[in-house]
Amino acid sequence: MKKFEFTGETKTISLFFRTATLHRIRAVAEFGLVKIGDLGGWIEKEENLSHEGKAWVCGNAEVWGDAKVCGNAKVCGNAEVWGDAKVCGNAKVWGDAKVCGNAEVFSASHVLVIGAIGSRDDFTTFFRDKDNEITVKCGCFLGKIDKFLEKVTQTHGDSKYALVYRAAVEVARLQIDLLGEAPKDADE
Repeated sequence: MKKFEFTGETKTISLFFRTATLHRIRAVAEFGLVKIGDLGGWIEKEENLSHEGKAWVCGNAEVWGDAKVCGNAKVCGNAEVWGDAKVCGNAKVWGDAKVCGNAEVFSASHVLVIGAIGSRDDFTTFFRDKDNEITVKCGCFLGKIDKFLEKVTQTHGDSKYALVYRAAVEVARLQIDLLGEAPKDADE
């Protein structure tokens, strides 16, 4: 049974070397807090959002590429999910979070968004990836947490910005759960 349809409203986005056409979605079934006719967020293709469970993309949130939202997960606000990322289980990605690459977020304890911080007064997203490590998305940087720290030192030395980024890294290391196992079936 389908739970959403495309509204016909589209927008084109560009990221790095890729351009994608995103489609606004609308609920055609009632599930969780979503009612028939509720407008959702933006997805590139039907495979980005499971028709099973209570998974939903809402607000101005965008999901594209091979990313998948499933289970009872929610992607809301101005959040972006792309690449091979999976947001499943009871995870919630919201605000200005950017989850990408090979991330697997299935619990709120697998992602942390801090902002606005740094020299760009922007949001920085830390998330558990498929390697069971922390990946960072900050501005045009996307990579492992240790590489992020190297880049911070290279770019900012011991400035106020470096101190704030290092504090954010420590919070991420304390907050993000790297010990729990992935759910057996992410689509439930």
